[in-house]
Amino acid sequence: MVMMCALVGVASCTTVNPYTGEQQRSKAATGAAVGAGVGALVGIASSSDSKKRKERALKGAGIGAIAGAGVGYYMDVQEAELRRELEETGVSVTRDGDNIILNMPGNITFDIDSATVKGEFIPVLESVSKVLTEYRSTMIEVAGHTDSTGGERYNMLLSQNRAQAVANQLIGLGVEAVRLDIVGFGQSRPIASNDSVAGRAQNRRVELTVLPLVE
Repeated sequence: MVMMCALVGVASCTTVNPYTGEQQRSKAATGAAVGAGVGALVGIASSSDSKKRKERALKGAGIGAIAGAGVGYYMDVQEAELRRELEETGVSVTRDGDNIILNMPGNITFDIDSATVKGEFIPVLESVSKVLTEYRSTMIEVAGHTDSTGGERYNMLLSQNRAQAVANQLIGLGVEAVRLDIVGFGQSRPIASNDSVAGRAQNRRVELTVLPLVE
């Protein structure tokens, strides 16, 4: 089932690092917009009304929200742990305001025309789930994307199946299903030109967007 949520922006704030006792300012740098176009399905980054429904569902499941002033720091620490866990795995970590985007390129996640997660990629998802299960006050969009090769309907189905496959792995590794939104965008949200081999390779990906659950 696909549920839809919205991207949340929270201003940066000064918090106390519990490990050092020092004050620090949380990051609120806004990254570049990812992709363009209109897909058949709307994801986390598109609907504020759906986000509110999702937040109510999470709270109903006993998953606590973060107090507004602590959101930035909570995501800062989570980002740092994800970067440490995913170093040299081929997965990029991008900060967009108080959200974290993990870009999982298709060449390391799936074989061509397959929606079965590669065995060698499972340890990477184990590293991701390790952090996601530690920082539970978040929602996660799992979004599949393809290049423009092949038919639009086929690409949409492939992107959905790949997103679902990654989500199933995360659930099996302990991430609560209620926290996940699974969506396929097909070829509608490229991050590079589909006119080149290199560009198409960038467009074939699964992205995880981690958003804070805010009080």
